[in-house]
Amino acid sequence: MPDGTTIIIANWKMALDVIESQSLTRKLVAAYEHDLRESRVRLALCPSYDSLSVVGQQLKNTQIALGAQDVFWQEKGAYTGEISASMLRALGVSYVIIGHSERRKYLHEDDQMVNQKIKAAFAAGLTPVLCVGETYAERTAGNTDLVIMRQVIEGLKGIPLTPERQLVVAYEPVWVIGTGQAIQPPMAEHSSHLIRQALIDLYPVAVVQQQTRIIYGGSVDEQNILSYISLPLMKGALVGGASITAEKFIPLLARIASYGHDAS
Repeated sequence: MPDGTTIIIANWKMALDVIESQSLTRKLVAAYEHDLRESRVRLALCPSYDSLSVVGQQLKNTQIALGAQDVFWQEKGAYTGEISASMLRALGVSYVIIGHSERRKYLHEDDQMVNQKIKAAFAAGLTPVLCVGETYAERTAGNTDLVIMRQVIEGLKGIPLTPERQLVVAYEPVWVIGTGQAIQPPMAEHSSHLIRQALIDLYPVAVVQQQTRIIYGGSVDEQNILSYISLPLMKGALVGGASITAEKFIPLLARIASYGHDAS
């Protein structure tokens, strides 16, 4: 995975219906195929469940990957409203966001639930995007480092990274999501080193280097994206609000592509 590419994962949350998702996907496919196909930008789109099938159909025969916003840890059963990893795989899903701060906050997901979901994702051949990050209360209490390392270690507890498995860890400071106020790059860099250290506590250094990727999420936009992906350990971004309109998202992707071209 760490091959010099920058991975951008678009989290559309509950913002777009099927028609809107189709329209945005059409524009992104056109832009990617025209301007970004030869770039080092790797893109994954994570629409809501109702749009996974139609967006997946649009992404066939393109280099854009399909992602999901969540997954349940059981394979089958009486779990109303849930969706399994194998169901996602059957739709062509490659990535799945797990442990997003909004789910931790509103749906009370804890590290044990996150751990079970990551196991299920790996078992189905999906790439988990493990989200970690501190709340404002945790930061002001001086617990940022402990929270980040705990979420990584507990989220991956007992889960081997066998050669075919790839893992993305997204640092998303909870207190800036949706505010339009991203954190300062040195703070993001500090957190990326914490995540890497936690990964090294779990896996051999060579495995961490070859099979994991750290990305940043939290009020990312066209103006600040380069300040994060230029950090030594940050290899991409989890983009929320700036990914739900072509007018904002395509310029963001173009800026990354230009940066990669200039740096090569």
